[in-house]
Amino acid sequence: MRVVDTGSGIASEDLPHLFDRFYRADRARVRSSGGSGLGLAIVQWIVNAHGGRIGIESRLGSGSTVTVWLPSVDATHPGTVPGGR
Repeated sequence: MRVVDTGSGIASEDLPHLFDRFYRADRARVRSSGGSGLGLAIVQWIVNAHGGRIGIESRLGSGSTVTVWLPSVDATHPGTVPGGR
């Protein structure tokens, strides 16, 4: 799955920290005006729990792309995925 935006992008120095809990790349954002800095940390935890991976590409002025890779599920053998029953 890929989510693409055409926003302002993310500075290269912020990219390594985007999955850190409570990290906000936008210094102007404060908790009272929205966002706790947990969204991407939670997404990464969910993706990892399902045996997948997540990545972000971004350039200032060009927007960002978040890509999530999840393993395929074999419906005939549901026990082959983490947590499958």
